[in-house]
Amino acid sequence: MDRLKGKVALISGGARGQGATEARLFVREGAKVVVGDVLDEQARQLAREISGQGDARAVAVHLDVTRAADWRAAVDTCIREFGGLDILVNNAGIFNMSGLEDTSEELWDSIVNINQKGVWLGMKTAVPAMRQRGSGSIVNISSVAGLTGSTGSTAYHGTKGAVRLLSKAAAVQYAAENIRVNSVHPGLIATQMIDIIPPEQRQAFHAVVPMRREGRPEEVANVVLFLASDDSSYVTGAEFVVDGGLNAV
Repeated sequence: MDRLKGKVALISGGARGQGATEARLFVREGAKVVVGDVLDEQARQLAREISGQGDARAVAVHLDVTRAADWRAAVDTCIREFGGLDILVNNAGIFNMSGLEDTSEELWDSIVNINQKGVWLGMKTAVPAMRQRGSGSIVNISSVAGLTGSTGSTAYHGTKGAVRLLSKAAAVQYAAENIRVNSVHPGLIATQMIDIIPPEQRQAFHAVVPMRREGRPEEVANVVLFLASDDSSYVTGAEFVVDGGLNAV
């Protein structure tokens, strides 16, 4: 239960879904966690829940991932509250099913700003703090949509593909400083994000997944834990697919 003992983690989009599951797991594994989200009250509730009694193990911070000032404040919170930053999980993201011609410029900009610019800003802000610690691990949450196409979700595909290559570019740039960067590519995971998918479409999707079901947030979080921990000390620039075998078909 000590795979992250002594480490400090910042998780964007950490108030619910995969981010909240990662935060709970990280604390159980010995980390101190800063939960960043625009859902302020949910983030505070989660921080109180996982801190429990005694020493604080989690704090919440307002984090709009499209704003550099919010990222600076979040990293400053890691340093002020817990002494530094070792792990960044770029988890925040939004999903939309619109196809290419149905995607408005406003919608495109919104998805790109959160899913793509937010990841870049997070890495840009976290790296100097990790450099001070002598090492670090950045885990960027992409998607199977960053590996293959589909009949819709054009902007989402574009941003998640960008996250994949942003991760590889950063991995090469910072490997010599012992700052590792990897991407995780979940398939359909049972969180609030996919509630916009009609139930009949979700059932149809199950039929094409070799494991015949949606994934659970815990199944993604366990992969993120591996990449955040020293167990993956020689892993950087890699992509980890958590999709029940979908991309093997």
